Amino acid sequence: MATFTAKDVQTLRQRTGAGMMDCKKALEETGGNIDQAVENLRKRGVAKAEKRAGRTTSEGIIGHYIHHNGRVAVLVELNCETDFVARTEDFKELARYVAEHSAASAPVAVDKDGIPADKVDVERRIAEEQTRASGKPEAMIEKIVDGKMEAFFKEVTLLSQPWVREPKKTIGDLVKEVSAKTGENIQVKRFVRYQLGEV
Repeated sequence: MATFTAKDVQTLRQRTGAGMMDCKKALEETGGNIDQAVENLRKRGVAKAEKRAGRTTSEGIIGHYIHHNGRVAVLVELNCETDFVARTEDFKELARYVAEHSAASAPVAVDKDGIPADKVDVERRIAEEQTRASGKPEAMIEKIVDGKMEAFFKEVTLLSQPWVREPKKTIGDLVKEVSAKTGENIQVKRFVRYQLGEV
């Protein structure tokens, strides 16, 4: 006989954003203990996070951050699979953190695919010229330039940047953590950063 109610299942869904059947199973495994069920779902979610990457993300929210001096503001579109997850505090907090980070670190794009091709070409030319000027052997130049470009991408792409609040994690790591916790694919779709006096 079940040691939990439909209300317990609903409560667990609201706290975790997990599916109804997953919530029921977690409550069955923990004898109706909601806190243990949350932990159980989170542990399972970490393993499933990578598998979710291809799933459609058509729900979500627009997160925002305005710096205290009113000179920098960011809007960020954060997507997930269901409106349940979009309404969770974890998801809303993630949107705030990503917006805050974008204000502080001024990324150029979400990932390297979003960097304009002309900007990539300019950076590659500069890296090549610097490498040649340093007197490196011709055979090594391409490999050195590739390394410099990877470093450039890590520096200017949002998902690769170390999180300003906890630099041991990247923003990509933070998104994966919340994805694991909620049981859904979460994607940073886009962001816009405004700074007073900049076009």
